[in-house]
Amino acid sequence: MNENFMKEKPVFPLIVSMALPMVISMLVNSLYNIVDSFFVARISEDAMTALSLVYPVQNYINAVAIGFGVGMNAVISYYLGAGDKRMADIATTHGTILSLLHGIVIMIASIAVMPAFLRLFTDTRHLIDLGMDYSTIVFSFSAVIMVTLAFEKIFQAVGRMKVTMTGLLVGCLTNIVLDPLLIFGIGCFPKLGIKGAALATGIGQVATLIFYLIVYKNSDLPIRIRREALVLNKKIDRRLYAVGIPAALNLALPSLLISCLNGLLATYAQSYVVILGIYYKLQTFIYLPANGIVQGMRPIIGFNFGAKEYQRVKKIYEITLCMCGGIMILGTLICLTASGQLIGMFTDNPETIRAGRTALRIISAGFVVSAVSVTSSGALEGLGKGVQSLVISICRYVVIIIPAAFVLCHFWGPTGVWHAFWIAELLTAGIAFTVYRRSVAKPSVSAS
Repeated sequence: MNENFMKEKPVFPLIVSMALPMVISMLVNSLYNIVDSFFVARISEDAMTALSLVYPVQNYINAVAIGFGVGMNAVISYYLGAGDKRMADIATTHGTILSLLHGIVIMIASIAVMPAFLRLFTDTRHLIDLGMDYSTIVFSFSAVIMVTLAFEKIFQAVGRMKVTMTGLLVGCLTNIVLDPLLIFGIGCFPKLGIKGAALATGIGQVATLIFYLIVYKNSDLPIRIRREALVLNKKIDRRLYAVGIPAALNLALPSLLISCLNGLLATYAQSYVVILGIYYKLQTFIYLPANGIVQGMRPIIGFNFGAKEYQRVKKIYEITLCMCGGIMILGTLICLTASGQLIGMFTDNPETIRAGRTALRIISAGFVVSAVSVTSSGALEGLGKGVQSLVISICRYVVIIIPAAFVLCHFWGPTGVWHAFWIAELLTAGIAFTVYRRSVAKPSVSAS
């Protein structure tokens, strides 16, 4: 395999070839999220509420896994572009071991904090019990999630996008098949309710990891996990965390946002908490495909940055921005024309459907402009500029939207919270474009 294809192949077909497998896998992942919530909603609206309350912590765990994986991706891609395979192997080995350690620590911590976390939002014993039933099982697979994401980013760093696509398909399809069987006790399977949804999710993650291990063992990757690479290397570890920590915080910030908004909306009615939870499930069908394009772009932009192909870096950013914008236009049209039907997939409560329809239409006003923030953050992470990417996400998820939601809800009630979304996206887009342009105006000396 020509290892320099990322700096030799024309940019647009290169991005398409790298991004298309990830977009397909992200669409399937989005489908899994929606199907999972659909079946949980069939248990009861309380079960859906419990799932919505657990989601921020679940998202935090995924954020740590994906964020540190992004750090691995950026560092490995950079050293491969610079032609230093020894350092790429060290980054691969250290990243995988650290991911396993992260998973063990987070599993223990997340299970321990869940009772107190749930009590922040509800004092209903039944909701707390449902939340604990789901979270205890799901969080027990945290180490599996961390190692799986490490392997995903290893394959992505060397351009093996079809492998990661297949791995995600294996896990998501396993989950989709097992969901109704374990939730409702179809055939020889026990009826486990919300515990069945959690167990299906965990088994799907194990299936993906097994697939990655089999492919890794039988592949000819230019980078490997090596025993001799376990030597102490503070430079590599610092670089992994320099990108990984900001990337993890980027992805964890929505959890902080959802927790704050849940607390705000719960003062009006639990149905608004359900609506917010449904929105975050539905929006994955829009943002995950865009994230698939960004994932395809990251190793390309990192490789070309390491190879000092700065004009290609600029072109990669511009094409990715246009592709993400196209997905956001489609998402906006869907939410404007089918908002009621989308909400109706998860509840048959007429008031919830009516309020949810309004929420989707208002929030979708910010989809298109959010492509600037999504692309800029992903590009900066691929270039190893994790702190700059974090600045964008802090503006998007904390600095603007939370204060705006608190202020606007005093004038328009829950509707004010929905307006805060598009306002935050509009303001953050301007900030994101400015931060990106300034960050890449001159090549960073520390990154070279």
